Amino acid sequence: MIPETAKMKIEEQSRGDLIGLIYEMAKEIGELKAEIARLKQPPTTSQNSSQPPSRDFKTEKKKRTRSKKKGAKPGHEKQERQLAENPNKVIEAYVDNCKNCHLNLLDQVPVQVVRRQVTELPEIKPVVIETRQYVVECPCCGERQHGQLPEGLEAGRYFGPRLEAMVTDLHQEHHIGYRRLRQICEELFGLVLSAGGAVSIVARAGKAAKEEAEVIGEQVRQSKVIGSDETSARVHGRNYWQWVFVGGHCEYHLIVPSRGYAVIENFMHACEAEVWVCDCWKAQLNAPSKMCQICLAHQIRNLQGLIDKRPRLVWAREMQTLFRKAMHLRNHQEKMTERGYLRQVTMIKMRLEKLLQRTFKDLGSNLLDRYRKRRNSLFIFLHRTDVPAHNNACERALRPSVIHRKVLGSFRSDWGAQTYASLATVLNTAKRNGQSAFQKLVQLMGTPVLPFLTQPACM
Repeated sequence: MIPETAKMKIEEQSRGDLIGLIYEMAKEIGELKAEIARLKQPPTTSQNSSQPPSRDFKTEKKKRTRSKKKGAKPGHEKQERQLAENPNKVIEAYVDNCKNCHLNLLDQVPVQVVRRQVTELPEIKPVVIETRQYVVECPCCGERQHGQLPEGLEAGRYFGPRLEAMVTDLHQEHHIGYRRLRQICEELFGLVLSAGGAVSIVARAGKAAKEEAEVIGEQVRQSKVIGSDETSARVHGRNYWQWVFVGGHCEYHLIVPSRGYAVIENFMHACEAEVWVCDCWKAQLNAPSKMCQICLAHQIRNLQGLIDKRPRLVWAREMQTLFRKAMHLRNHQEKMTERGYLRQVTMIKMRLEKLLQRTFKDLGSNLLDRYRKRRNSLFIFLHRTDVPAHNNACERALRPSVIHRKVLGSFRSDWGAQTYASLATVLNTAKRNGQSAFQKLVQLMGTPVLPFLTQPACM
Protein backbone atom coordinates (compact mmCIF):
# COMPACT_ATOMS: atom_id res chain seq x y z
CA MET A 1 0.00 0.00 0.00
CA ILE A 2 1.05 3.57 -0.66
CA PRO A 3 1.65 5.52 2.60
CA GLU A 4 -0.72 8.41 3.32
CA THR A 5 2.10 10.93 3.25
CA ALA A 6 3.12 9.75 -0.22
CA LYS A 7 -0.51 10.02 -1.40
CA MET A 8 -0.71 13.63 -0.21
CA LYS A 9 2.52 14.49 -2.06
CA ILE A 10 1.24 12.91 -5.27
CA GLU A 11 -2.12 14.68 -5.00
CA GLU A 12 -0.37 17.99 -4.59
CA GLN A 13 1.59 17.52 -7.86
CA SER A 14 0.41 19.23 -11.02
CA ARG A 15 -0.61 17.33 -14.14
CA GLY A 16 2.70 18.05 -15.91
CA ASP A 17 4.73 16.88 -12.90
CA LEU A 18 2.74 13.66 -12.74
CA ILE A 19 3.33 12.98 -16.43
CA GLY A 20 7.08 13.51 -15.96
CA LEU A 21 7.05 11.21 -12.93
CA ILE A 22 5.28 8.50 -14.95
CA TYR A 23 7.90 8.78 -17.72
CA GLU A 24 10.71 8.42 -15.20
CA MET A 25 9.04 5.38 -13.62
CA ALA A 26 8.47 3.77 -17.03
CA LYS A 27 12.14 4.27 -17.92
CA GLU A 28 13.26 2.77 -14.61
CA ILE A 29 10.90 -0.20 -15.05
CA GLY A 30 12.31 -0.83 -18.53
CA GLU A 31 15.87 -0.81 -17.21
CA LEU A 32 14.94 -3.22 -14.43
CA LYS A 33 13.25 -5.56 -16.90
CA ALA A 34 16.37 -5.54 -19.11
CA GLU A 35 18.56 -6.32 -16.11
CA ILE A 36 16.27 -9.21 -15.09
CA ALA A 37 16.37 -10.59 -18.64
CA ARG A 38 20.17 -10.37 -18.63
CA LEU A 39 20.41 -12.20 -15.31
CA LYS A 40 18.11 -14.95 -16.57
CA GLN A 41 20.39 -15.73 -19.52
CA PRO A 42 22.69 -18.75 -19.15
CA PRO A 43 26.27 -17.93 -18.16
CA THR A 44 28.99 -17.80 -20.81
CA THR A 45 31.34 -20.79 -20.59
CA SER A 46 34.05 -22.42 -22.70
CA GLN A 47 31.39 -24.82 -24.03
CA ASN A 48 29.21 -22.15 -25.62
CA SER A 49 31.74 -19.44 -26.53
CA SER A 50 35.43 -18.78 -27.12
CA GLN A 51 35.98 -18.14 -23.43
CA PRO A 52 38.99 -20.11 -22.13
CA PRO A 53 38.26 -22.98 -19.69
CA SER A 54 40.31 -21.23 -17.00
CA ARG A 55 37.57 -18.60 -16.68
CA ASP A 56 34.76 -21.12 -16.19
CA PHE A 57 33.08 -21.27 -12.77
CA LYS A 58 34.40 -24.27 -10.86
CA THR A 59 31.86 -26.07 -8.69
CA GLU A 60 32.82 -27.92 -5.56
CA LYS A 61 33.18 -31.66 -6.17
CA LYS A 62 32.76 -34.35 -3.58
CA LYS A 63 35.89 -36.15 -2.55
CA ARG A 64 36.14 -39.34 -4.55
CA THR A 65 36.23 -42.48 -2.47
CA ARG A 66 37.95 -45.53 -3.86
CA SER A 67 35.41 -48.34 -4.04
CA LYS A 68 37.56 -50.76 -6.00
CA LYS A 69 40.74 -52.57 -5.11
CA LYS A 70 44.06 -51.21 -6.28
CA GLY A 71 45.91 -52.82 -9.14
CA ALA A 72 45.10 -53.93 -12.64
CA LYS A 73 41.54 -54.71 -13.65
CA PRO A 74 40.59 -58.30 -14.46
CA GLY A 75 42.00 -59.21 -17.85
CA HIS A 76 44.61 -56.40 -17.82
CA GLU A 77 48.32 -56.96 -17.38
CA LYS A 78 49.99 -55.51 -14.32
CA GLN A 79 52.19 -52.54 -15.19
CA GLU A 80 55.51 -52.26 -13.38
CA ARG A 81 58.63 -50.19 -13.82
CA GLN A 82 61.02 -51.84 -16.25
CA LEU A 83 64.37 -52.95 -14.85
CA ALA A 84 67.50 -51.54 -16.47
CA GLU A 85 69.54 -54.14 -18.33
CA ASN A 86 72.92 -52.62 -17.45
CA PRO A 87 72.83 -51.17 -13.92
CA ASN A 88 75.75 -49.07 -12.77
CA LYS A 89 76.21 -51.05 -9.58
CA VAL A 90 75.05 -54.51 -8.47
CA ILE A 91 74.80 -55.37 -4.78
CA GLU A 92 74.68 -59.12 -4.08
CA ALA A 93 72.75 -60.25 -1.02
CA TYR A 94 73.84 -63.84 -0.29
CA VAL A 95 72.36 -66.17 2.31
CA ASP A 96 75.11 -67.14 4.77
CA ASN A 97 73.43 -69.23 7.47
CA CYS A 98 70.01 -70.81 8.04
CA LYS A 99 68.04 -68.92 10.66
CA ASN A 100 66.55 -72.15 12.04
CA CYS A 101 69.40 -74.68 12.19
CA HIS A 102 72.32 -72.27 11.54
CA LEU A 103 73.67 -74.42 8.66
CA ASN A 104 76.11 -72.67 6.30
CA LEU A 105 74.29 -72.07 2.97
CA LEU A 106 76.94 -70.19 0.98
CA ASP A 107 77.67 -73.22 -1.20
CA GLN A 108 74.00 -73.85 -2.07
CA VAL A 109 72.58 -73.00 -5.51
CA PRO A 110 69.88 -70.31 -5.18
CA VAL A 111 66.40 -71.36 -6.26
CA GLN A 112 65.41 -67.75 -7.03
CA VAL A 113 67.07 -64.35 -7.46
CA VAL A 114 64.81 -61.37 -6.68
CA ARG A 115 65.92 -58.29 -8.59
CA ARG A 116 65.13 -54.79 -7.38
CA GLN A 117 66.57 -51.50 -8.55
CA VAL A 118 66.88 -48.07 -6.97
CA THR A 119 67.35 -45.16 -9.37
CA GLU A 120 69.18 -42.10 -8.11
CA LEU A 121 70.72 -38.93 -9.52
CA PRO A 122 74.40 -38.26 -8.79
CA GLU A 123 75.48 -34.97 -7.29
CA ILE A 124 75.49 -32.41 -10.10
CA LYS A 125 78.42 -30.03 -10.13
CA PRO A 126 79.43 -27.56 -12.83
CA VAL A 127 82.58 -28.29 -14.80
CA VAL A 128 84.96 -25.35 -15.22
CA ILE A 129 87.36 -25.19 -18.17
CA GLU A 130 90.01 -22.50 -17.88
CA THR A 131 91.92 -21.02 -20.81
CA ARG A 132 95.27 -19.34 -20.38
CA GLN A 133 96.04 -17.16 -23.34
CA TYR A 134 99.71 -16.32 -23.46
CA VAL A 135 100.91 -12.98 -24.76
CA VAL A 136 104.48 -12.84 -26.14
CA GLU A 137 106.37 -9.79 -27.32
CA CYS A 138 108.32 -10.39 -30.51
CA PRO A 139 112.03 -9.54 -29.98
CA CYS A 140 112.36 -8.63 -33.66
CA CYS A 141 109.51 -6.19 -34.31
CA GLY A 142 108.37 -5.63 -30.74
CA GLU A 143 104.70 -6.41 -31.53
CA ARG A 144 102.76 -8.46 -29.00
CA GLN A 145 101.32 -11.76 -30.20
CA HIS A 146 98.35 -13.52 -28.52
CA GLY A 147 97.82 -17.27 -28.35
CA GLN A 148 94.94 -18.56 -30.46
CA LEU A 149 92.00 -19.73 -28.36
CA PRO A 150 90.15 -22.84 -29.64
CA GLU A 151 86.65 -22.55 -31.10
CA GLY A 152 84.04 -22.67 -28.35
CA LEU A 153 86.34 -21.11 -25.75
CA GLU A 154 86.65 -17.68 -27.30
CA ALA A 155 87.13 -14.52 -25.26
CA GLY A 156 83.85 -13.21 -23.87
CA ARG A 157 82.36 -16.69 -23.52
CA TYR A 158 81.53 -17.52 -19.91
CA PHE A 159 79.14 -20.49 -20.15
CA GLY A 160 79.06 -23.64 -22.25
CA PRO A 161 76.21 -24.54 -24.65
CA ARG A 162 74.65 -27.18 -22.40
CA LEU A 163 74.46 -24.79 -19.45
CA GLU A 164 73.05 -22.02 -21.63
CA ALA A 165 70.54 -24.46 -23.15
CA MET A 166 69.42 -25.56 -19.68
CA VAL A 167 68.88 -21.99 -18.48
CA THR A 168 67.01 -21.04 -21.65
CA ASP A 169 64.90 -24.19 -21.55
CA LEU A 170 63.81 -23.59 -17.95
CA HIS A 171 62.82 -20.00 -18.73
CA GLN A 172 61.27 -20.53 -22.17
CA GLU A 173 59.66 -23.95 -21.96
CA HIS A 174 58.93 -24.25 -18.23
CA HIS A 175 58.05 -20.57 -17.56
CA ILE A 176 60.48 -20.06 -14.66
CA GLY A 177 61.33 -16.45 -13.83
CA TYR A 178 64.86 -15.21 -13.44
CA ARG A 179 64.75 -15.08 -9.64
CA ARG A 180 63.59 -18.68 -9.27
CA LEU A 181 65.98 -19.66 -12.06
CA ARG A 182 68.93 -18.40 -10.04
CA GLN A 183 67.66 -20.29 -7.00
CA ILE A 184 67.34 -23.56 -8.97
CA CYS A 185 70.83 -23.21 -10.42
CA GLU A 186 72.37 -22.62 -7.01
CA GLU A 187 70.44 -25.28 -5.06
CA LEU A 188 70.35 -28.09 -7.63
CA PHE A 189 73.50 -27.56 -9.66
CA GLY A 190 75.78 -25.62 -7.32
CA LEU A 191 76.03 -22.84 -9.90
CA VAL A 192 76.09 -19.21 -8.79
CA LEU A 193 74.35 -17.23 -11.53
CA SER A 194 73.48 -13.54 -11.42
CA ALA A 195 70.26 -12.11 -12.82
CA GLY A 196 72.24 -10.29 -15.48
CA GLY A 197 73.98 -13.52 -16.43
CA ALA A 198 70.66 -15.33 -16.86
CA VAL A 199 69.27 -12.48 -18.95
CA SER A 200 72.38 -12.45 -21.15
CA ILE A 201 72.07 -16.21 -21.74
CA VAL A 202 68.43 -15.92 -22.86
CA ALA A 203 69.25 -12.91 -25.04
CA ARG A 204 72.08 -14.82 -26.70
CA ALA A 205 69.74 -17.76 -27.35
CA GLY A 206 67.24 -15.40 -28.98
CA LYS A 207 69.89 -13.99 -31.30
CA ALA A 208 71.04 -17.50 -32.21
CA ALA A 209 67.45 -18.53 -33.02
CA LYS A 210 66.49 -15.44 -35.01
CA GLU A 211 68.08 -16.47 -38.31
CA GLU A 212 66.61 -19.98 -38.21
CA ALA A 213 63.22 -18.52 -37.21
CA GLU A 214 63.17 -16.43 -40.39
CA VAL A 215 63.94 -19.55 -42.45
CA ILE A 216 60.99 -21.30 -40.78
CA GLY A 217 58.81 -18.26 -41.52
CA GLU A 218 59.66 -18.55 -45.20
CA GLN A 219 58.71 -22.22 -45.16
CA VAL A 220 55.35 -21.35 -43.62
CA ARG A 221 54.78 -18.65 -46.26
CA GLN A 222 55.36 -21.19 -49.03
CA SER A 223 52.92 -23.73 -47.53
CA LYS A 224 49.75 -24.57 -49.42
CA VAL A 225 47.63 -24.66 -46.26
CA ILE A 226 48.25 -22.05 -43.55
CA GLY A 227 46.48 -21.67 -40.23
CA SER A 228 46.63 -18.55 -38.08
CA ASP A 229 45.48 -17.34 -34.70
CA GLU A 230 46.39 -14.68 -32.15
CA THR A 231 46.29 -14.09 -28.40
CA SER A 232 46.94 -11.10 -26.23
CA ALA A 233 50.38 -10.28 -24.84
CA ARG A 234 51.80 -7.60 -22.58
CA VAL A 235 55.00 -5.79 -23.52
CA HIS A 236 56.39 -3.12 -21.13
CA GLY A 237 52.89 -2.53 -19.76
CA ARG A 238 51.11 -2.17 -23.10
CA ASN A 239 48.73 -4.46 -24.97
CA TYR A 240 50.37 -6.42 -27.78
CA TRP A 241 49.30 -9.46 -29.80
CA GLN A 242 51.11 -12.72 -30.34
CA TRP A 243 50.39 -14.22 -33.74
CA VAL A 244 51.11 -17.75 -34.86
CA PHE A 245 51.16 -19.03 -38.44
CA VAL A 246 51.19 -22.81 -38.93
CA GLY A 247 52.06 -24.47 -42.21
CA GLY A 248 52.93 -28.15 -42.57
CA HIS A 249 55.30 -29.13 -39.75
CA CYS A 250 56.42 -25.55 -39.09
CA GLU A 251 55.05 -22.71 -37.01
CA TYR A 252 56.09 -19.07 -36.90
CA HIS A 253 55.45 -16.78 -33.92
CA LEU A 254 55.30 -13.01 -34.01
CA ILE A 255 54.62 -10.47 -31.22
CA VAL A 256 53.44 -7.08 -32.51
CA PRO A 257 51.25 -4.22 -31.18
CA SER A 258 48.53 -4.80 -33.81
CA ARG A 259 45.75 -7.30 -34.41
CA GLY A 260 44.87 -6.00 -37.86
CA TYR A 261 45.25 -7.27 -41.40
CA ALA A 262 48.57 -5.42 -41.81
CA VAL A 263 50.26 -8.11 -39.68
CA ILE A 264 49.22 -10.87 -42.09
CA GLU A 265 50.08 -8.71 -45.09
CA ASN A 266 53.59 -7.98 -43.77
CA PHE A 267 54.19 -11.63 -42.97
CA MET A 268 53.00 -13.04 -46.29
CA HIS A 269 54.68 -10.41 -48.49
CA ALA A 270 53.65 -11.39 -52.04
CA CYS A 271 52.86 -15.04 -51.23
CA GLU A 272 49.39 -16.56 -51.47
CA ALA A 273 48.18 -19.74 -49.83
CA GLU A 274 45.72 -22.18 -51.37
CA VAL A 275 43.67 -22.54 -48.16
CA TRP A 276 43.69 -20.37 -45.02
CA VAL A 277 42.37 -21.97 -41.82
CA CYS A 278 41.15 -19.56 -39.15
CA ASP A 279 38.31 -18.42 -36.95
CA CYS A 280 35.96 -15.63 -37.99
CA TRP A 281 38.20 -12.70 -37.14
CA LYS A 282 37.90 -10.26 -40.06
CA ALA A 283 41.64 -9.76 -40.51
CA GLN A 284 42.16 -13.51 -40.96
CA LEU A 285 39.16 -13.99 -43.21
CA ASN A 286 40.74 -11.51 -45.63
CA ALA A 287 44.10 -13.31 -45.65
CA PRO A 288 45.77 -13.74 -49.08
CA SER A 289 44.51 -17.17 -50.13
CA LYS A 290 42.33 -18.75 -52.77
CA MET A 291 40.00 -20.36 -50.22
CA CYS A 292 39.30 -20.03 -46.52
CA GLN A 293 38.29 -22.81 -44.12
CA ILE A 294 36.39 -21.58 -41.06
CA CYS A 295 37.09 -23.42 -37.82
CA LEU A 296 34.00 -25.55 -37.15
CA ALA A 297 34.95 -26.09 -33.50
CA HIS A 298 34.39 -22.36 -32.92
CA GLN A 299 31.06 -22.51 -34.76
CA ILE A 300 29.83 -25.48 -32.71
CA ARG A 301 30.54 -23.53 -29.52
CA ASN A 302 28.81 -20.42 -30.87
CA LEU A 303 25.77 -22.50 -31.79
CA GLN A 304 25.78 -24.04 -28.31
CA GLY A 305 25.66 -20.53 -26.84
CA LEU A 306 22.66 -19.77 -29.06
CA ILE A 307 20.97 -23.02 -27.99
CA ASP A 308 21.43 -22.12 -24.33
CA LYS A 309 19.77 -18.75 -24.91
CA ARG A 310 17.05 -19.98 -27.32
CA PRO A 311 16.35 -23.66 -26.50
CA ARG A 312 13.37 -23.79 -28.87
CA LEU A 313 15.33 -22.68 -31.92
CA VAL A 314 15.51 -25.94 -33.89
CA TRP A 315 17.75 -24.44 -36.59
CA ALA A 316 20.69 -24.06 -34.20
CA ARG A 317 20.54 -27.70 -33.09
CA GLU A 318 20.26 -28.98 -36.65
CA MET A 319 23.18 -26.82 -37.86
CA GLN A 320 25.31 -27.95 -34.93
CA THR A 321 24.48 -31.58 -35.69
CA LEU A 322 25.37 -31.06 -39.36
CA PHE A 323 28.81 -29.65 -38.48
CA ARG A 324 29.53 -32.56 -36.15
CA LYS A 325 28.38 -35.03 -38.79
CA ALA A 326 30.75 -33.48 -41.34
CA MET A 327 33.70 -33.72 -38.96
CA HIS A 328 32.80 -37.31 -38.09
CA LEU A 329 32.60 -38.17 -41.78
CA ARG A 330 36.06 -36.77 -42.42
CA ASN A 331 37.51 -38.78 -39.51
CA HIS A 332 36.14 -42.02 -41.00
CA GLN A 333 36.98 -41.28 -44.62
CA GLU A 334 39.66 -43.99 -44.80
CA LYS A 335 37.16 -46.66 -43.76
CA MET A 336 34.71 -45.78 -46.56
CA THR A 337 34.69 -46.29 -50.29
CA GLU A 338 35.25 -43.23 -52.43
CA ARG A 339 31.76 -43.45 -53.91
CA GLY A 340 30.10 -43.79 -50.50
CA TYR A 341 32.13 -40.91 -49.09
CA LEU A 342 31.20 -38.56 -51.96
CA ARG A 343 27.54 -39.50 -51.56
CA GLN A 344 27.65 -38.50 -47.89
CA VAL A 345 29.39 -35.23 -48.78
CA THR A 346 26.65 -34.41 -51.29
CA MET A 347 23.97 -35.12 -48.71
CA ILE A 348 25.68 -32.84 -46.17
CA LYS A 349 25.86 -29.98 -48.68
CA MET A 350 22.21 -30.40 -49.65
CA ARG A 351 21.25 -30.33 -45.98
CA LEU A 352 23.30 -27.15 -45.52
CA GLU A 353 21.46 -25.39 -48.34
CA LYS A 354 18.11 -26.27 -46.79
CA LEU A 355 19.16 -24.94 -43.40
CA LEU A 356 20.45 -21.71 -44.96
CA GLN A 357 17.08 -21.13 -46.64
CA ARG A 358 15.28 -20.92 -43.30
CA THR A 359 14.48 -17.54 -41.77
CA PHE A 360 14.12 -16.31 -38.22
CA LYS A 361 14.62 -13.02 -36.41
CA ASP A 362 16.29 -11.62 -33.33
CA LEU A 363 19.00 -13.52 -31.49
CA GLY A 364 21.03 -15.88 -33.70
CA SER A 365 20.25 -14.27 -37.04
CA ASN A 366 23.88 -13.09 -37.22
CA LEU A 367 25.05 -16.71 -37.34
CA LEU A 368 22.61 -17.44 -40.17
CA ASP A 369 23.91 -14.43 -42.10
CA ARG A 370 27.51 -15.54 -41.46
CA TYR A 371 26.93 -19.03 -42.84
CA ARG A 372 25.09 -17.70 -45.86
CA LYS A 373 27.98 -15.37 -46.65
CA ARG A 374 30.70 -17.97 -45.90
CA ARG A 375 28.96 -21.10 -47.18
CA ASN A 376 31.93 -21.88 -49.44
CA SER A 377 34.27 -21.78 -46.43
CA LEU A 378 32.52 -24.39 -44.30
CA PHE A 379 33.31 -27.77 -45.88
CA ILE A 380 36.58 -27.40 -47.79
CA PHE A 381 38.11 -30.05 -45.51
CA LEU A 382 35.73 -32.64 -46.95
CA HIS A 383 37.50 -32.39 -50.33
CA ARG A 384 41.12 -31.95 -49.20
CA THR A 385 42.88 -34.26 -46.78
CA ASP A 386 45.54 -31.63 -45.98
CA VAL A 387 42.93 -29.16 -44.66
CA PRO A 388 41.66 -29.64 -41.08
CA ALA A 389 38.11 -28.90 -40.01
CA HIS A 390 39.29 -26.82 -37.09
CA ASN A 391 42.05 -24.47 -36.04
CA ASN A 392 43.23 -26.55 -33.09
CA ALA A 393 46.84 -26.63 -34.32
CA CYS A 394 47.14 -22.88 -33.80
CA GLU A 395 45.25 -23.04 -30.51
CA ARG A 396 47.71 -25.63 -29.19
CA ALA A 397 50.65 -23.60 -30.49
CA LEU A 398 49.54 -20.55 -28.46
CA ARG A 399 48.68 -22.43 -25.27
CA PRO A 400 52.26 -22.35 -23.84
CA SER A 401 52.41 -18.62 -24.55
CA VAL A 402 49.23 -18.05 -22.55
CA ILE A 403 50.72 -20.03 -19.65
CA HIS A 404 53.95 -18.02 -19.94
CA ARG A 405 51.96 -14.77 -19.78
CA LYS A 406 49.92 -15.85 -16.77
CA VAL A 407 52.93 -17.12 -14.82
CA LEU A 408 55.53 -14.44 -15.62
CA GLY A 409 53.33 -11.49 -16.55
CA SER A 410 54.43 -9.05 -19.24
CA PHE A 411 57.66 -8.69 -21.16
CA ARG A 412 59.64 -5.74 -19.87
CA SER A 413 61.30 -4.93 -23.19
CA ASP A 414 60.82 -5.31 -26.92
CA TRP A 415 63.86 -7.56 -27.25
CA GLY A 416 62.41 -9.89 -24.60
CA ALA A 417 59.21 -10.29 -26.61
CA GLN A 418 61.09 -10.85 -29.87
CA THR A 419 63.43 -13.33 -28.17
CA TYR A 420 60.47 -15.32 -26.89
CA ALA A 421 58.84 -15.33 -30.35
CA SER A 422 62.03 -16.47 -32.11
CA LEU A 423 62.67 -19.25 -29.58
CA ALA A 424 59.02 -20.37 -29.71
CA THR A 425 59.27 -20.59 -33.50
CA VAL A 426 62.43 -22.71 -33.49
CA LEU A 427 61.67 -24.94 -30.50
CA ASN A 428 58.02 -25.62 -31.33
CA THR A 429 58.95 -26.46 -34.92
CA ALA A 430 61.62 -28.84 -33.63
CA LYS A 431 59.06 -30.58 -31.38
CA ARG A 432 56.63 -30.86 -34.29
CA ASN A 433 59.33 -32.78 -36.14
CA GLY A 434 60.05 -35.15 -33.25
CA GLN A 435 63.16 -33.38 -31.95
CA SER A 436 64.02 -32.52 -28.37
CA ALA A 437 63.74 -28.84 -27.47
CA PHE A 438 66.77 -29.10 -25.17
CA GLN A 439 68.97 -30.74 -27.80
CA LYS A 440 67.88 -28.10 -30.30
CA LEU A 441 68.98 -25.40 -27.88
CA VAL A 442 72.34 -27.13 -27.40
CA GLN A 443 72.87 -27.02 -31.17
CA LEU A 444 71.92 -23.34 -31.29
CA MET A 445 74.30 -22.28 -28.55
CA GLY A 446 77.48 -23.16 -30.42
CA THR A 447 80.46 -25.53 -30.30
CA PRO A 448 80.43 -28.14 -27.48
CA VAL A 449 83.10 -27.61 -24.82
CA LEU A 450 82.90 -30.92 -22.91
CA PRO A 451 85.26 -32.68 -25.40
CA PHE A 452 88.04 -30.37 -24.16
CA LEU A 453 87.98 -32.29 -20.86
CA THR A 454 89.39 -35.40 -22.55
CA GLN A 455 91.92 -33.60 -24.72
CA PRO A 456 95.54 -33.35 -23.54
CA ALA A 457 96.79 -29.95 -22.45
CA CYS A 458 98.46 -27.95 -25.21
CA MET A 459 102.18 -27.36 -24.77
